[in-house]
Amino acid sequence: MIDRYTRPEMGRIWTEQHKFETWLAVEFAALDAFAYYKFIPKQVPAKVRKKARFSIPRIKEIEDKVQHDVIAFLTNVAENVGRDGRYVHFGMTSSDILDTSLALQMNEASQILRQDMDELLTTLRKKAQLYKNALMAGRSHGVHAEPVTFGLKMALFYAEFKRNLERFKRASENVAFGKVSGAVGTFAHVPPKIETFVCKKLGLKPAPISTQVIQRDRHAEYLTVLAIIGGSLEKLATEFRHLQKTETLEVEEEFGAGQKGSSAMPHKRNPITSERVAGLARVLRGNALAALENISLWHERDITHSSVERIIIPDSTILLDYMLATMTKVVMRIQVKQDRMLRNLDESRGMVFSQGLLLQLIEKGCTREEAYGYVQSCAKKVWDEGKTLREVVLQDQVINQFLTQKEIESTFNYSYHTKHVGEIFRRVGI
Repeated sequence: MIDRYTRPEMGRIWTEQHKFETWLAVEFAALDAFAYYKFIPKQVPAKVRKKARFSIPRIKEIEDKVQHDVIAFLTNVAENVGRDGRYVHFGMTSSDILDTSLALQMNEASQILRQDMDELLTTLRKKAQLYKNALMAGRSHGVHAEPVTFGLKMALFYAEFKRNLERFKRASENVAFGKVSGAVGTFAHVPPKIETFVCKKLGLKPAPISTQVIQRDRHAEYLTVLAIIGGSLEKLATEFRHLQKTETLEVEEEFGAGQKGSSAMPHKRNPITSERVAGLARVLRGNALAALENISLWHERDITHSSVERIIIPDSTILLDYMLATMTKVVMRIQVKQDRMLRNLDESRGMVFSQGLLLQLIEKGCTREEAYGYVQSCAKKVWDEGKTLREVVLQDQVINQFLTQKEIESTFNYSYHTKHVGEIFRRVGI
């Protein structure tokens, strides 16, 4: 199912083929640096590039023996390069390749995720504009509160995903660091200028200080931001799910021709896509927790983070790519039932206007406690007797001592609640 929506290029980033290609790119950049600063003969990089090859089956064969993936990779490359292979990985340690190439892969993944978020933002913006004035009941604790518009709901999510995009940009920048500082980060066998050259050539920044690894607070921030974005997607999905309940039915996910909702009940049309996205957000949160656990390593390095990252970073980026693309399609194709929204709003029998009455009574000299009691007493009759709030208030002797019938009637006005929608949209930037 995920493959249906995930961009092919996102999956390709995390293939073994691309991983080893990226490792080789890091080694090539290091050779260029060593040649530039005349640590090795200037013709070596071109000669190595011409002959350098790798075979995944051969790497696996070597790894089975040596139990070290980077050594297996380097051994296989050296088999193809010959004597000039002695300059490959000169003065470097495994994490110089692993962490720098991981930064490159995460950079690639980030570009796709930014495109995903841009597309979702565009879709939310269009929906907000289209339904800017589509009246519906606002709800507090699931109970009708005061009128809002469906456009305001979409504008709210648009603003939230704009914040998510800014968070993501910062987190992406903080993982775009490479390191070629050697075994414990002291540059003992490879001078800092080599690292600076390599990182610049690869489009990364050099880590100001590292141990044998780039510090994992960077990766934890990145995975945490992915989890926050997942939480926002879950929030959006949950809103649609609630609005699609039978007794509400103000929006509905697209239901395709031939689609079935239940093996037992032919009438069912369920918000399954939103439910899927809401569930998958839990996986992102779990992966973020694992990333937080990776921050603390022994001294200059251990590899407790390594096995974890081989799962959580590919999985989280692929998963968020899928979730963003999926929810973009849901928003784009959501069926908005404006007639049902108005009908549901009327089901409150005017109680959504209770605060307006409260404030009018206060303006007429009632204390807040008195005014609250008068309106709440009327609302109780609406709940118990099935009348409208307008009917009850117009007949209420106490309230009629303070408000004229014209003043009461003026309170029951939906447009009063939407008069600042345009200003809110301008604030949000829609």
